[in-house]
Amino acid sequence: MLNSQKIVAFVPTADAARARSFYADVLGLLVISEDPFALVLNANGIMLRVTSVQNFRPQQFTILGWDVPNIDDTVSRLNDRGVRFESYGMAGQDERGVWKSPSGARIAWFKDPDGNVLSLTQFP
Repeated sequence: MLNSQKIVAFVPTADAARARSFYADVLGLLVISEDPFALVLNANGIMLRVTSVQNFRPQQFTILGWDVPNIDDTVSRLNDRGVRFESYGMAGQDERGVWKSPSGARIAWFKDPDGNVLSLTQFP
């Protein structure tokens, strides 16, 4: 039923101005609109609504991720923009935070200013 409909992604924020700076200026997503309820961005044709919430506590798992063609290049470019990648101490995770999964996918995690866990994945 919904397989031909577009997904709308949601990310919570307690600080809309800080979220706008991160998602638009650091990650490079295009701002579509902004109101007291949400910042709306274009993430390569997917609508991302960064929704303002009160009493927000981030989850400890990935809530949003990107499929990237070259994770090393993307990690380097985001590092240059001040993004720091998480180290979880897993076997196979390198010094830059890139982990090679048993399937061969390479994954790196980072957090937005609210502490939401985001990821990059390069699939084999």
